[in-house]
Amino acid sequence: MSKKRMTNEYSAYIETLTDGERSRVDSFFRILDQHLRLPREWKRQLTQDFENAILWYSKNGVELDDALARLAPSKLGGFYSRPAEEWYPLDAAAKVYPLSMSHRQMAVFRLSMYLDRDVVPELLQMALTFTIKRFPFFATTIKNGFFWHYIDSAKRRFPVEAESTVPCADINVSLTGSKSFRVLYYKNRVSCEFFHILTDGTGGTIFLKTLVAEYLRLMGNDVKCVSGVLDIDGIPDASESADDFSKYVSGRKSSGFVDKPALQMGGKLSAVRPCQVIHFDMDSDSLRAAARARGASVTALVTAMMFIACKSAVDRRQGTIHIQVPGNMRTLFESGTLRNFSLYANIHLKLTEISTVDAILPSVKAQLEAGFAFEKMQEMMNGAVKLVRSVRFVPLFIKCPVARVVYGFLGDRAFTTTLSNLGIVELPEGLSEHVRKMDFVLGTVALARAAVSMVTVNGVCTLSIAKLTSDPSFEERMYSLFRDLGITPRLSGSELYSI
Repeated sequence: MSKKRMTNEYSAYIETLTDGERSRVDSFFRILDQHLRLPREWKRQLTQDFENAILWYSKNGVELDDALARLAPSKLGGFYSRPAEEWYPLDAAAKVYPLSMSHRQMAVFRLSMYLDRDVVPELLQMALTFTIKRFPFFATTIKNGFFWHYIDSAKRRFPVEAESTVPCADINVSLTGSKSFRVLYYKNRVSCEFFHILTDGTGGTIFLKTLVAEYLRLMGNDVKCVSGVLDIDGIPDASESADDFSKYVSGRKSSGFVDKPALQMGGKLSAVRPCQVIHFDMDSDSLRAAARARGASVTALVTAMMFIACKSAVDRRQGTIHIQVPGNMRTLFESGTLRNFSLYANIHLKLTEISTVDAILPSVKAQLEAGFAFEKMQEMMNGAVKLVRSVRFVPLFIKCPVARVVYGFLGDRAFTTTLSNLGIVELPEGLSEHVRKMDFVLGTVALARAAVSMVTVNGVCTLSIAKLTSDPSFEERMYSLFRDLGITPRLSGSELYSI
């Protein structure tokens, strides 16, 4: 429906109201006007968002006074009435991301919730409009400084969009004023896609849970503000936007990031990235039981399976497979940040050492434990900060081409694939009963033919594979390995977008 037609429809709706109802609506919009001190076009669009929501409520039997109460302008607080004044430096681990954009290293990831009914776009838009004020660090844009990129506050309308492109499509943050996240919907799915300099899986999950909780409130449900659902009327804490990399750097021993080149899986690289996304839905209790029977974590078990699947998808018979496994630094360091606070362990096995899951699992377990030990993570954090400090006075126009070479030709070559496991996502009462499942998708990089991610909610573990090639060897072997464990995944996902 066009904006003009919707505006005419709203005008026609107003004509059906009684004088008293029309007076209450006029008062509502006078109050709304006081909360919107924005450029004319954004103010017009936000006002129309409220009109669209009122229309939807009217068509679906919600009384006018109830609709106006749910949409109360007071829920905007002063967010849209005060100028944007805050800015944030990037953390040490994030500073390389915008430098490497021309090499398609966008580091975009997606988190999705599948609800028990199709999404109402008018109310999802209002949910984002109300929620964003609780996440001021997300209401930002990336800008170019003389020495570094930085994150600047942006007071604007943040739109929700009908999904129309491939998951984790590039976010063109090289354009000053562009957003660093997007909210999408498709049927019953709500998705948030983030550029990794903004947040990590933990921060993104909190944002998505809070957004969907607010959407359900607008639908007439009551959701408790617990289990990572933030009170959108609460005052953001300074710790939520803190750069905890700088906070916990110790100045002691450091370790680097560049490793020896890893074997890459075969298959022609696709021009569309990703060219396919495949989801394996599994019973989480069965998967956890299979891991416990082997004295391992789910992450260790799946990592071992991935080594075998990678071996099935490489052409060479000699070399080393490296699997990058990100870890949440909040498990080691006290932190309330919603910004990026994750680093990774590099788990590697020679091709000749890869045989069966049970045979390689002890080595995988030992490497994961050593890689995520406090001392190792501290060294890597120190290394990240040390690297950034060493080039802090080099102008950005010189840093960019150097970083593109280093990241494009060394960083991506250092691993074969990635496994990122968000673990179990707890949902509060009022939200849990409306969520069927979640999925978590990593954007692909320049060379790695597959990126694997996992998330578990309401007893459903979803493993997602983002592909950079049409060669099915990797995912077919993963499927057979799960079958060998006595677990038959339910498959879903996309067709091939391109070969």
